Amino acid sequence: MVRAEWRIALAALATFAALAGVAICIQGLLFDLTRVIWLGIGIIAAAVVALVVMLNLWPNDDWHDDW
Repeated sequence: MVRAEWRIALAALATFAALAGVAICIQGLLFDLTRVIWLGIGIIAAAVVALVVMLNLWPNDDWHDDW
């Protein structure tokens, strides 16, 4: 198993940041605020990138196959 609990915690926070970005986009769409919509899109994109980076295996990970 990969011993990187801090990355899993950051990935969970990135998930909540993506959800906040969706909420911000919805607010921008409801009130016709173009800058807010783009802010939400940027937050979603950054959160998805952070999620993918945090959950990928890195070369220095301690990987043990227990099967």
